[in-house]
Amino acid sequence: MLRLDGKVALVTGCGSSGPGWGNGKAIAVLLARQGASVFGVDLALEAAAATRALIREEGGVAEVHAADVTDSAQVRAMVEACLARFGRIDILVNNVGRSEPGCPVEMTEETWAEQMDVNAKSAFLTCKSVLPVMERQGGGSIVNISSVAGLRYAGKPQVAYAAGKAALMQLTQTTAVLYAARGVRLNCVVPGLMFTPLVQRLADKYANGDFDGFVAHRHRQVPMGRMGDAWDVANAVLFLASDESRYITAQQIVVDGGLTAATGP
Repeated sequence: MLRLDGKVALVTGCGSSGPGWGNGKAIAVLLARQGASVFGVDLALEAAAATRALIREEGGVAEVHAADVTDSAQVRAMVEACLARFGRIDILVNNVGRSEPGCPVEMTEETWAEQMDVNAKSAFLTCKSVLPVMERQGGGSIVNISSVAGLRYAGKPQVAYAAGKAALMQLTQTTAVLYAARGVRLNCVVPGLMFTPLVQRLADKYANGDFDGFVAHRHRQVPMGRMGDAWDVANAVLFLASDESRYITAQQIVVDGGLTAATGP
């Protein structure tokens, strides 16, 4: 079950923003454990290399590449490098994302544009380059990492991030319908509040650096009483990347401990 032997997985945002397990790092390692050859991409090559080292230590196959996936030329070069190394792309995981605070009145146009680039345009560009590859191969699976912020207000004033992640979900669904007859599946994993290294940065932005108070508040927000972690996200990605989900496309798997079904902020 859920084996990926012989498959090549291109994972963007494969590094971690700090010590511990970020979503992209856990995704890349888990896909490798299941037999995939991983081509990891990150803006920070050092972070990508740390993920590669973990995979290779476990006997897996991985290469890494530095790229800004909001830049079309760098995305094309990234895809070409993956094909040059492995010859194909069976799985694409779009994992990049970033949240900046603000409502429309407070937020600058530059921040809005940057947020839309990171959270939505990046997936558009990678899909633009990878979809023809998958179609030529006869199939593939694309998994985009969205956020519950794209479904409902999640307690933080992050209007551009929420809009970008909502756009990502609709990009996924519409493209999935267009490519369903061509053998390419597209789905979203929609994480809720996750306890990853990114939480420290969020505490700095949204809680004046009160890390402990911010973490406790996030735990209280979730009906299960705790945040999830990167492995919860990675396990959902694995399912959607695998052949066991071969009849699933244009869907969202919400991984949130019940958050979006609750009435609280």
